[in-house]
Amino acid sequence: MHVTENAPLAPLTTLRLGGPARRLVTAHTDQEVIAAVQAADAVGEPLLVIGGGSNLVIGDAGFDGTVLRIATTGSTLDGTVLELAAGEVWADAVATVVLEHGLAGIEFLAGIPGSAGATPVQNVGAYGQEVSQTITEVVAYDRRAGELVTLTNAECGFSYRHSRFKAEPDRWVVLRVRFGLEDHGGLSTPIRYPEVARHYGVEAGGRVEVAAAWNAVLELRAGKGMVLDETDHDTWSAGSFFTNPVLTPEQYQAFLARLDGRQAPAYPAPDGATKTSAAWLIDHAGFRKGYGSGPATLSTKHTLALTNRGRATTADLLSLAREIRAGVHAAFGVELVNEPVMVGVEL
Repeated sequence: MHVTENAPLAPLTTLRLGGPARRLVTAHTDQEVIAAVQAADAVGEPLLVIGGGSNLVIGDAGFDGTVLRIATTGSTLDGTVLELAAGEVWADAVATVVLEHGLAGIEFLAGIPGSAGATPVQNVGAYGQEVSQTITEVVAYDRRAGELVTLTNAECGFSYRHSRFKAEPDRWVVLRVRFGLEDHGGLSTPIRYPEVARHYGVEAGGRVEVAAAWNAVLELRAGKGMVLDETDHDTWSAGSFFTNPVLTPEQYQAFLARLDGRQAPAYPAPDGATKTSAAWLIDHAGFRKGYGSGPATLSTKHTLALTNRGRATTADLLSLAREIRAGVHAAFGVELVNEPVMVGVEL
């Protein structure tokens, strides 16, 4: 493993924000990952585990402890069973599965930045697909028990942008993720997302060639600044900064009363709840694409992305996020919740 003292963390995040780590350890094997975790735990050292850095907001003061960067590699595909090392680049793995093997199950998750090991933590999802629909097992190091464990899908506690790993961030270190993919003879899984269905002129529930579905999602994401491009500051973000609010029946009725005749997106959610669109709320609260005059602004392509225009600090970004959250609450009575993990700061 590679160890660096007083290491800059901003270059390791897609926001390119945050102060230094007192100590950065880069691990290339599962054994190195476990050894680094055990060493930190043995002396009570604060530990931050990162992969692709696409879902992190790190404070300007940095991290006063050990940052473990998981850079493990390795993937195997046996029929429709895929296993990825935690450090594998997610977008590359999806492209290989779709373009080289014609398999379905994760094709609508194309172009999402970050590492494979982060996908179960956040239950990554987009365009009607979530990794929880295909993950069969997660191999992780349990810091509490001090042992390697394999958790089944049910044991992962998946829900909307949430999991057991996110609920107990100081307990689990994901090492490998296993997926059960689908072979539909080169066709995609049923299209659930209206925007993708419209793109192909098919009804929701229809199928297209899996490679075409993958390409459509890439085009849609790129149009929203959600595919990493170093030269485009609209992609200097953590992706969607706020989750889509899930409202109880009582909260939803109160929300409807404040719409004043406007039609907000509404989708059924578990337990009688209703999910609405954070992007719609932000836009209709008066925060348009490109909003902001400082070094941190909304993306010019998508209202859900808060971006670093090149000179921003984390404090700049959080100031904008708080302004948007307060504005949405004032307009609609809905509390937005941040999607990225906060390190050393809070919204």
